[in-house]
Amino acid sequence: MTTTTGELTALVNGKLEGEPGIIISRASKIEEATEGSICFYSNPKYESYVYSTLASAILVNHDFVPKQPVKAALIRVTDVYQSVATLLQAFEQPAPQAAIIDPLASIHDSAHLEKNVGVGAFSIISRGASIGRDTVIHGQVFIGEQVRIGKGCIIHPGVRIHRQCIIGDECVINYNAVIGGEGFGFAPTEDGTYKKIAQIGNVVLEDRVEIGANTCIDRGSMGSTKIGRGSKLDNLIQIAHNVQIGENTAIAAQTGIAGSARIGNRCIIGGQVGIVGHISIADGTMIQAQSGVAGNVSESGSKLYGSPAISYSAYLKAYAEFRQLPVTVRRLRELEKKWQQSQLPGEGAEHKP
Repeated sequence: MTTTTGELTALVNGKLEGEPGIIISRASKIEEATEGSICFYSNPKYESYVYSTLASAILVNHDFVPKQPVKAALIRVTDVYQSVATLLQAFEQPAPQAAIIDPLASIHDSAHLEKNVGVGAFSIISRGASIGRDTVIHGQVFIGEQVRIGKGCIIHPGVRIHRQCIIGDECVINYNAVIGGEGFGFAPTEDGTYKKIAQIGNVVLEDRVEIGANTCIDRGSMGSTKIGRGSKLDNLIQIAHNVQIGENTAIAAQTGIAGSARIGNRCIIGGQVGIVGHISIADGTMIQAQSGVAGNVSESGSKLYGSPAISYSAYLKAYAEFRQLPVTVRRLRELEKKWQQSQLPGEGAEHKP
């Protein structure tokens, strides 16, 4: 993509300080940018690069006041991160091309593909599956029986979508994700072995859901495991059977959510969080990385940290005390030693027969 500073300013609804005809051909990190690049500045740790970068243009917040002369053109915006998202999407946009169904793809006669669907080599689309228009299915994807995929989706190589799962419009499923695999269901028997419990439900991804690479979402034992509209899941996440995740919730890598847990709307869950099954988490809850949530969270907007998780502010206070524990123990032992010495005969007091 080749554009100009003037066109990019209009794209992000910003205000340009500099020439509108400067050619921009790529987006770069501010510390690595070269001529023809656009970068962004928001974190004060990187301010020195604003004055030394070779970039041709820099996105900055509207209230940024430079302390030194800046060589690059400045594009001032209300929210740098929102503008960066818009900018990167524009640079990523591939050139339009006709949808191609590779001759090495295997598509069942009863499957229904709408207009402009692309299917890569060695992909399998099973009996009764339905694929919406403008959806791209890359190579080596498995689409199970009676799966329904909406319009404008991107299914990356190696993805497995098992029987009867439903994928909404404009979803993105990244490499090697498994949608609708068997849930972890086993019943203990009297002889100490386990009997497998059939998992006969499905998975429902609503519109504009994104699933990261190698993430597994198990189908419901009965009913559906559901990911709400606009939610974003990172790589390497485990979602167990019958979990319900609300709309516009973001979950970072290596989080595990046990069966039948209910996560609200607009929640933010950090990496390596563990959430037990059969609990409810209120809308707008924020859970810090490596926390363990073992009970219901009923108050909207809660901030949790630790394992077992407690309120974020309470955890920080407790942690501040915990860091002082070695000093506290040493002082306690010193006091104990002094007390013991004070109890010995002839130590600081007259001995009476």
